[in-house]
Amino acid sequence: MFAQMMIPHHEQAVEMADLALAPAAGAGADVTALARKIKAAQAPEIATMNGWLGSWGAAVEDDGDMGGMHHGASMPGMMSDEDMAALGDARGDAFDRMWLTMMVAHHEGALTMADDVLETTQDPQVRTLAQAVVSGQTAEIATMKSLLAG
Repeated sequence: MFAQMMIPHHEQAVEMADLALAPAAGAGADVTALARKIKAAQAPEIATMNGWLGSWGAAVEDDGDMGGMHHGASMPGMMSDEDMAALGDARGDAFDRMWLTMMVAHHEGALTMADDVLETTQDPQVRTLAQAVVSGQTAEIATMKSLLAG
């Protein structure tokens, strides 16, 4: 369940990173650097979790099959379709502030999910990935909060 939920969660973070990397957003250098880092970390984790689901014979969910979880509030930290549309429409400094604020909330949701699975799983691969989520995203949250504080 952790992988089935974390995949669309990570996919949304990658989508948010892609918005920051699009020239039209006019994102600042700090935001684009962070977006590249997030995308570089989470894309391989998505592939890893998809591989687990395949090897476990578990369902690999499509965005449309997550019961409204993608771009919904069903998972901690997920942005709604409206949130994503507003982010896509923002530009420059307003984009940076919105992106950082949303990504902090998104990462905090991922921490909740990772902490939850760390309390229950004995699978060493799942524990390793969840611990990487906790350490990596905790550091990124600190960076984003620092950028927001200006």
